[in-house]
Amino acid sequence: MNDSSLAISEALPLGFRFAAVKAGIKPSGKSDFAVAVADTPASAAAMFTSNRIVAAPIIVGRRHMARSAGHVRAVVVNAGNANCATGQIGIEACERVCAAAAETFECAGHEVFPSSTGIIGVPLPAEKPIAALPQVAESLGSAPRHFAQFARAIMTTDTRPKTAYASLRVDGKTVRIAGVCKGAGMIHPQLVPHATMLVYIFTDAAIAPSALDKMLQQSVEVSFNRISIDGDTSTNDTVLLLASGASGATVTADDPAFSASLAKVCTSLAKQIVDDGEGVTHVVELQIEGAPSDRDALTVAKAIAHSPLVKTAWAGSDPNWGRLMAAAGYSGVAIDPDRISIWFGEQQICINGGRVANFDEAAAHTYLKQREFTVRMDLGIGAGACRFWTTDLTAEYVTINADYST
Repeated sequence: MNDSSLAISEALPLGFRFAAVKAGIKPSGKSDFAVAVADTPASAAAMFTSNRIVAAPIIVGRRHMARSAGHVRAVVVNAGNANCATGQIGIEACERVCAAAAETFECAGHEVFPSSTGIIGVPLPAEKPIAALPQVAESLGSAPRHFAQFARAIMTTDTRPKTAYASLRVDGKTVRIAGVCKGAGMIHPQLVPHATMLVYIFTDAAIAPSALDKMLQQSVEVSFNRISIDGDTSTNDTVLLLASGASGATVTADDPAFSASLAKVCTSLAKQIVDDGEGVTHVVELQIEGAPSDRDALTVAKAIAHSPLVKTAWAGSDPNWGRLMAAAGYSGVAIDPDRISIWFGEQQICINGGRVANFDEAAAHTYLKQREFTVRMDLGIGAGACRFWTTDLTAEYVTINADYST
């Protein structure tokens, strides 16, 4: 995988075109309407938020995916308005945008996949993206700048666009994967086959929708379902994977090389979301080991990642490892406190449930001053383990979200 711009032209998959324009939805006047068009109907797989309050585009997107049997011609994304908690009016607005896009790109309405991100509870002014569609059609292209424009237009509180790329050889042919996402706050994705995280991944391999679905679920589980900024699960979270088949290479669900490349792209995007978290000054990789099961390890990781006391300690580079113990204790996982060991990087802090004899608080404080650091906890019970990426909690995060709608 190569995340550098030097590899973008080589990594962009064949069979897709991209564009972004200013539709007038964002108060800032910046680009806010992004579109991706497949030259022919692309195989598709999608995963959505598990929040029971879902936005209109998720309701419509699910319907379209079912009706098209997992095929998409156009992806339409507006930023600046989540089109959530808008009732039937919001659904109708979403359907109007999809219908207009279908007419513009000469496809069936159910081959259009919609997404929205922004403030909740405000009706989507459908007339704005609809009026922008002719400009979108004129500016579509497959050059790196078109993909970069798409990445920037879907941003809300993000400070930078987020992309990742991979390529591999399949039966003598080059297969490309390119991913783009947005997300900086309201991040604790809980995605099931079923500021928001939106992820769009494109490949030019030929893959059946059922195989795409299997591979997407596997990749999401070790990437987007392993991150949290603030513990809030958005109403609009979406991950969409499209396969154009334009490379001429066929990939099956049990292809280990493609699955590994897809997982790397997803993990890169997930970690970029965490690194760009609202007000973030520290990015933390939690390594939980020795749990009764992998699922238990994940439960402990989430308890730690969602603890305001833990996160504020990290904000101050405070090596208060007792807060980690407390979070593990209330996680609900069956643990034995006398078996727990903890490390900050290579420095062991806790052994057998108590502070190590040679605990160097100054050294621990210095280590936690780094923007990125690792916290490892061994529960000493079983073979369950997981990696999880999260952040600190700062006053800047409060400021951003206190003033978000005003």
